[in-house]
Amino acid sequence: MKRYLIAGLLVWVPLGVTVMVIKLLVGMMDRSLLLLPEPYRPDNLLGFHVPGLGVVLTTIIVLVTGMVVANLFGRKLVKLWETLLAQIPLVRTIYTGVKQILETVFASGDQSFRKVLLVEYPRKGLWTLAFQSSTAVGEAQVKTGREVVNVFIPTTPNPTSGFFIMVPSDDVIELDMSVDDGLKMIISAGVVVPEWSPDTLPDGGKPGTRNDAESAA
Repeated sequence: MKRYLIAGLLVWVPLGVTVMVIKLLVGMMDRSLLLLPEPYRPDNLLGFHVPGLGVVLTTIIVLVTGMVVANLFGRKLVKLWETLLAQIPLVRTIYTGVKQILETVFASGDQSFRKVLLVEYPRKGLWTLAFQSSTAVGEAQVKTGREVVNVFIPTTPNPTSGFFIMVPSDDVIELDMSVDDGLKMIISAGVVVPEWSPDTLPDGGKPGTRNDAESAA
């Protein structure tokens, strides 16, 4: 009975959570329909509610906005808008911080949050997963006198919080696993371990040693 119960939960719980998350996101996007004049809202035109139309409208708004701000006139409007927001203390801090993060994450060719790393934290001999957030060189990097990498160490089971540390590049091991696999391992507290074949190790080396892991990376 216990085995059957667990097998059933493994089917229905992930499915239920997925449906709930998608329903929440669709519901949030459906609120964009409130931007339309009331007589032209789909619910009033059709006489019934069609879930998901807000997703279409949200996508159209985002695409049109991107087309507008991609040209010279649009960039001037954005600059004027940001200058206005810069005059509001709290809004300025939040807006600038969020924009810088998004620019870093979506920058073309950028390596931010594209690599899963293995670092010794919180002390030597203890290993944890981390994500490379940046390799840019700034004041902190220069004054350390070493080549350091900015990494984000997420917490378990909530990877949205964590710690930012700067680690010397020599002390970082780059893993082959994808970011998705790394997040699964963190959220599951190590229960879900991504599949990996040690056959890629050179000279038939044994996995688990620092040099072999670095060579495999």
